[in-house]
Amino acid sequence: MTKIRTALVGSYAQPEWLIDREALRNRLPARILTGDMWKIPEEDRQEAMDDAVLSILDDQELAGIDIVTDGEVRRESYSAPFANAPEGIDRERVETLIGRAGKPNKVPLITGPLKLLRPVHVEDVKFLRAHTDKTVKITIPGPFTLSQLAVSEYYKTPEEVAMAYAECLNEEIHALFEAGADIVQFDEPYLQARYDDAKEYGARAVNRALEGVKGTTALHVCFGYAAMVSEKSGDGYSCLPLVNDINVDQVSIEAAQPTLDLGAALNALSSKTIMVGVLNLGDETPETAEIVADRLRAALEFVPPERIIAAPDCGLKYLPRASARAKLKALAAGTAIVNAELS
Repeated sequence: MTKIRTALVGSYAQPEWLIDREALRNRLPARILTGDMWKIPEEDRQEAMDDAVLSILDDQELAGIDIVTDGEVRRESYSAPFANAPEGIDRERVETLIGRAGKPNKVPLITGPLKLLRPVHVEDVKFLRAHTDKTVKITIPGPFTLSQLAVSEYYKTPEEVAMAYAECLNEEIHALFEAGADIVQFDEPYLQARYDDAKEYGARAVNRALEGVKGTTALHVCFGYAAMVSEKSGDGYSCLPLVNDINVDQVSIEAAQPTLDLGAALNALSSKTIMVGVLNLGDETPETAEIVADRLRAALEFVPPERIIAAPDCGLKYLPRASARAKLKALAAGTAIVNAELS
């Protein structure tokens, strides 16, 4: 029987005892490493984060999710750990940019050639792999998005920054597969937000980062966290034909919250397995299993079940934990309804 699988996109609601959720709700996490959102002292943080990953893994397994992540629980921002890791990042100075949500954000300052001295998320993969038999996915920021969230005094253009980050990411992704990842996903929200630049060099940068990679790869393309970007129009997905030409196996799209022309979006990704967003993260109220099933049935009008993975629209980071748990259960239950209909 062909079965639709379920997955998180990436992030999950971090425990209240780990992160200052009031601060998280009121401002975007900086794209630099600040540590100012953690409730746990630095000397105890590693153990606390390990415990948080185990609790988040437990939520996914109890719900019946097929493809699990660490929920990006160790990160204040999804991009900051990798963005600031390479040699060439100024450790004393930072810059400020206006992000896609229209708010100022502290970002890394590049003052020399970017060089990855050691893998960033390998230990995260090893820890997750050691504690589950399920399919394991790790998420990392993509090179185009990283180039939009940094300022350079060394490279002359954002394209040069993107290609430099792509070189670093290529080393990272190989190391992540060697460490036991089943799927590695690039998060590339700026492919949607800045399509002209994405068309000029963004897609090429992602493909450079993927050179020589043999494992299953994914790409998340979104409008931004619902907590920060509330108005989402399906017209904004003009980038999908470009995304279809990127050398990844899976693509994640938002389909529950935006007023999306689902057929046009799915047909634009004719060569991909598609993580179809069936959980609206702009509403904390959990979906019912039947709502999830209806959204999957709509997708099945255009794409066969073997090319669908049921998922949230985006990361669950900003949801209350109880809402996130309930939405995961609805995701699994609704997918089970449709899978039974397919048998």
